[in-house]
Amino acid sequence: MIDTALIRSKVLEQAVMGELSVEFDSNVDSLIELREASNRNVVETKNEVPYELKEGWHWFALSELGSDDKHSFADGPFGSNLKKEHYTENAEVRIIQLSNVGELGWKNENVRYTTFEHLVTIQRSEVKAGNIVIAKMMPAGRAIIVPDIDEKYVLSSDCVKFVPCEFLNTEYLCYAINSSMFRKQVLQDVHGIGRERTSLSKLKTYLLPIPCRAEQDYIVEKINKAYEQLASLDILQTQYSSDLEVLKSKIIDAGIQGKLTEQLPEDGTAEELSKNHIDDIINQEEKILDIPSNWSWIKLGWAMEIERGGSPRPIKAFVTDADDGINWIKIGDVAKDGKYIYQTKEKIKPGGEQKSRKVYPGDFLLTNSMSFGRPYISKIEGCIHDGWLLLRNTNELFDLDYLYWLLSSGYAFKQFSKKAAGATVDNLNKDKVASAVIPLPPLSEQKRIANVLEEIMTKL
Repeated sequence: MIDTALIRSKVLEQAVMGELSVEFDSNVDSLIELREASNRNVVETKNEVPYELKEGWHWFALSELGSDDKHSFADGPFGSNLKKEHYTENAEVRIIQLSNVGELGWKNENVRYTTFEHLVTIQRSEVKAGNIVIAKMMPAGRAIIVPDIDEKYVLSSDCVKFVPCEFLNTEYLCYAINSSMFRKQVLQDVHGIGRERTSLSKLKTYLLPIPCRAEQDYIVEKINKAYEQLASLDILQTQYSSDLEVLKSKIIDAGIQGKLTEQLPEDGTAEELSKNHIDDIINQEEKILDIPSNWSWIKLGWAMEIERGGSPRPIKAFVTDADDGINWIKIGDVAKDGKYIYQTKEKIKPGGEQKSRKVYPGDFLLTNSMSFGRPYISKIEGCIHDGWLLLRNTNELFDLDYLYWLLSSGYAFKQFSKKAAGATVDNLNKDKVASAVIPLPPLSEQKRIANVLEEIMTKL
């Protein structure tokens, strides 16, 4: 299975090193202003910077990043100030506990409340929706943003709150705190026997890398998109963990709907790519997938020149072992789970290709009988048996690796299954394949989809 937790960690690592963002005109003045405004009981730090930052970024101790609020940093009340006798069955003040600080954000479990009356006595530990809460106990240093699901909140003794100043993107700060860079600072300084922990005073000394606000916003957008894609993978892996083949099929289906890649403005639209080739209307009921707004629906025949293979007769008269023989590509020459055709078992004599169909490296092939609709990319020159269809990318609308994954999808198989027919064995003819309705992303995104699916399938 795919370790999405590790991938998330890598995403955060790239984010806090500036590797997810493009070049920004960094507003150094705003960061200087932030530092000059940091007169909120700033704690001096002697921590060494974890690494050299890219231009326009600056290191700040957490203590420099709090708001002007009197209690922008606070920990929970000591045990005697929040005990069971202070709890209530009524949904008054939600107590934020260690169990609520989840790896992927707020975990709405282990619900406990104290009274509005008691909150007055522990006011400094009050938390508002949108504040950051950081765990003191292991996993020490893990952070969440408090959701807006209860009227009021208060900390337990295992957590601290952090209210960022208005110059900063709270989501960026939370992601940065959850990065391995910040976690390493915490873990090298924990204390305690049995249950290791950190403290509010220590947390305030640890360093965070801060870019200008526009870059913070951009990074958050990128992380959120990556996390959405990883969440889709998590759901699929949970649902289909017992059947690897079904899991692969579902992941491919997600890929060809744009759920595993980001849609980038610089990609343009598929309509720009395909407008000179659309010569028919696709009915609304044929558009059965949800696809991004910058994609288009096309019929496969608009994009590809489709031809059927042939067979010289009698075939025995054409089979040869001679060195000048031509590769004779038949259905049995490829592995069930292969992607490429590298070699053949038989060759035919020169001249046989005139009664067959010549193919070249890079040509796209589709089985049209037996296991119909299975795609392959030829890596060799040869001739194809009449059990194949040859699809030539004459209009250059497709990245062939993307087309491979598209035609490997469960969606494509359903399209072909509806159109396959035969007296004894179901088969496809070129007209039926040409009429298949398929989603077309911009070319740049096609390449990204193919790369993502290649990487995922390798890991699976």
